[in-house]
Amino acid sequence: MTSKRRMAKSTAIVSSGIMASRILGFIRDILIANFFGTKIFAQAFVMAFTLPNALRQLVGEGAVNTVLVPVLTEYRAKKSKAEFFRFTNILLNLFLAALLCITILGILAAPLLIRIIAPGFIVDHEKFYLTIELTKILFPYILLIGLTAYCIGVLHTFNHFVAPAFASVVWNATIICGILIFWRSFTVLHLVFAILAGGALQLLLQAYSLSRRGPFFNVREGFLHEGAKKVGKLLLPRMLGAGVYQINIIVDRILASLQFIIGKGAVAALYYGNRLFQLPLALFGIAIATAALPTMSSLVVEKNIVKLKEAVSFSIRNMLFLSVPASVGLLLLSRPIIKVIFERGEFTSYATDITSAVLFFYAIGLVAYGAVKILVVAFYSMQDTLTPVKVASLTLVVNIVLNVILMVPLKAGGLALATSIAGFVNCGLLFVILKKRIGRFGEKEILNSFLKIMAASLIMACITYALTRFVSWDGGIKDAVNLILIICASIAAYLSLAKLLKLREMEALLTWIRRK
Repeated sequence: MTSKRRMAKSTAIVSSGIMASRILGFIRDILIANFFGTKIFAQAFVMAFTLPNALRQLVGEGAVNTVLVPVLTEYRAKKSKAEFFRFTNILLNLFLAALLCITILGILAAPLLIRIIAPGFIVDHEKFYLTIELTKILFPYILLIGLTAYCIGVLHTFNHFVAPAFASVVWNATIICGILIFWRSFTVLHLVFAILAGGALQLLLQAYSLSRRGPFFNVREGFLHEGAKKVGKLLLPRMLGAGVYQINIIVDRILASLQFIIGKGAVAALYYGNRLFQLPLALFGIAIATAALPTMSSLVVEKNIVKLKEAVSFSIRNMLFLSVPASVGLLLLSRPIIKVIFERGEFTSYATDITSAVLFFYAIGLVAYGAVKILVVAFYSMQDTLTPVKVASLTLVVNIVLNVILMVPLKAGGLALATSIAGFVNCGLLFVILKKRIGRFGEKEILNSFLKIMAASLIMACITYALTRFVSWDGGIKDAVNLILIICASIAAYLSLAKLLKLREMEALLTWIRRK
């Protein structure tokens, strides 16, 4: 199987899992919004989950997977099976020890941490102390998700994507079941315990899949290995890079907690808006990048730079084909989407107003963040985790400055717009540096595809806008049906235009569908 076909197949598997997970995630968020809206319990939960979620990216799948896969791929190619298994078990011991320490320290330091990341909550004693208690309960989630990330990294080394792709499906399904079971008496405490239960179940799924491929859970191997030192050297800058992104999120939430500037409910509005923004990003950016990493890593090991350039160009063009129309669609339909999905129960029309503004401004940066995911993976495949950190650090400064400038006139939407602009800065810098590193990687092809994609997307936008003029958006099932019909009509229009313009990415998609 060629590298392109292998990436396409892997992307399809990852995308299927992500799609299922995001659908369940929508259902989960709809239920959470119904019970808590953007009010005190929603804000306390979002802030309490901020640090565990941020540390998940530092020690979990955000950092571990992109570092483990290149190193383990190299070990599988050059070392014996026995040495490979010994190496993975030593890594497990190290991860387990580090995760336990982080979990215990997080629980003990929760009061101080919440004072730092939610200064606007201090004046509201009920909200402040509730957030502290929820933080203490949620910190063990880091242990569960960190071990899950270890298992996923090893499984990706074997080019096994099924169980990892559906890990989040199990997590979301568990939370939904918890909400349904305790429907009549559901509280925020039920929510956080359901999160922990989901984390435990997704870990068991990955551990079971991994156990069928060899002796990966032998804790008697100790802690010392030369490969572990290499992982540590690569992981530290990768964690710093992930940390920069998480600092962006934390800074956003610190500023969003300042209710006297931003307004009520901004913390929860940013959460809901970002959740919707993450759907197309995950499907079209993260899925392609995740599937491309093992292939790019193998090409680097083989020193096949020509094929590496082709893989980068192929990944970016396919990301653009899917993410550009998604971005345009979100810009036009941000308010109807929020209204149809969330506006019920405790989620009021005011919550719809502030959340739709957040989603609108996030949508501007969708293409940039999709490209960043792929460009960063190209650096990681070459075991260069430092360059993305340097770029992300500069981007962090840009983001913070823009936050301060835009938060007053645009409120919560200004924080989202700052994030989008910073994403384009990040993308541009990574693109230029990668071109200097490996040479030209099909920029003319990328530009040509982008121009055709934009033309199709703009015509689609006119059709979408015209269709929205016939809908009053008064709420209810009728609006949900209308929204689905408009989205389907827009997708059909875009795909038809793409076929008319003879986009190669469209032809590749049709070929894959025919084969399936």
